[in-house]
Order: sequence, then structure tokens, then C-alpha cells
Amino acid sequence: MTTAPFDFHTHRPDAYRALISIDPRHFVPEPGKWYSVGYHPWDTNHEMLQDDHGLLEQCATNPQVLAIGETGMDHLRGASIEVQRQVFAWHLKMASAISKPVVVHTVRTSQEVISLRRSLHLVGVTMAIHGMRANERVARLLLDEGCYLSFGPKFNPNALRETPLDRLLIETDDSSTPIEDVAASVAAHLHISVNTVISTTSDNAHRLLQIP
Repeated sequence: MTTAPFDFHTHRPDAYRALISIDPRHFVPEPGKWYSVGYHPWDTNHEMLQDDHGLLEQCATNPQVLAIGETGMDHLRGASIEVQRQVFAWHLKMASAISKPVVVHTVRTSQEVISLRRSLHLVGVTMAIHGMRANERVARLLLDEGCYLSFGPKFNPNALRETPLDRLLIETDDSSTPIEDVAASVAAHLHISVNTVISTTSDNAHRLLQIP
């Protein structure tokens, strides 16, 4: 029997076999579940203080937290890019300090995301770009930086085909689409079996998140 797909990024608190993304201010872990914690760029503001940084640090070290995020930058929503950049830097430095990957939200900011990580000299921090919808050119740019790409219900087929199988992840994000349907859609576009997508993306998630 095929194992259920691993949902790399979801906001559903009742999800299992998934990485549940949650704001540190709402983090109440339940037994047997895995989480990523971070301040979404849409929720950033210029009043974010050291207290917010401290709360992120406190949550990030919880053993059920396997990744930092979602975090990142978005030119369409949220605080100014300068504020978003500062908050994103918090997350990257934290991830580096505790050796955990970062789940990244990027909208029209892929080059800025890459440039910030480089400027902080944190090339060892692995980033997973969630909700990947950009084209194949952006996909290649991110892949060349060592990023994983996570695809949800909506994606650019050319970007998907550009992604090596060992860097591929799947997710539901905030949609009601079952993760099994995402796996089936990805399989159809890649002309491979659903079982291959499920096993490959689940193995990738386990490796990236250091799940035994």
C-alpha cells in the first residue's frame, strides 16, 4: 500500500504527515505533529520589536519545530520591503544558529531573497521555496542557489519540469485541495507515476527536515 504523501507546507492545524506553518504568537504544539514557525511577510510591520525576535527564538528551539518560516519578502503585501528584509534576516540567522531549513515565501523578490542570504554569508542555510508559481527562469535561479521548490495546487508546468526530482516537494498551503490531488497533478505533468511523486517528495521532505 502506498504511503500518504508528505505535505511540506500547510496552514491546517489538524494536518498529519505534514509540516504545519504557524506564527510564533499562536504556537501551541500538539503531540505527534511537526511545525515550522515564523512571521509571514504579510504580517510584518515597522513596530516589530526585540520581543518578537525572542518569541521566535523560543519557539524555534522546540523539538517539534523542524523548520523556520514561513518567512520571506513580498512586493505586493505586508510592510515595506526594508522591514520585511530585516524580519527575514532574523529568520535566516536563527535557522543558521540551530541548523534548520527555512520555508520561504517570495513574490517578485527571488533575487532579493538570494542576495540577502548571500550578504549574511549564510550559504549553508537551506531554503525551500513554498507555493512555487514562478516560471522556469526563476526556478533555475533558485535551484542554482541550492533551494528546494515546493509545488501546490497551482504551478507553472515549465518550472515544475525544470526541477530535479531530488529537489521537489509538494504542499497544500492554505487550500482545501487534498495533498493526494497535488501529487496526482504533479505526476501527470511530469509523466511519471503518482507513487513515484509520493515516495520521492516524501523522501526529500524527510531528508531536508531530518525526520528519521
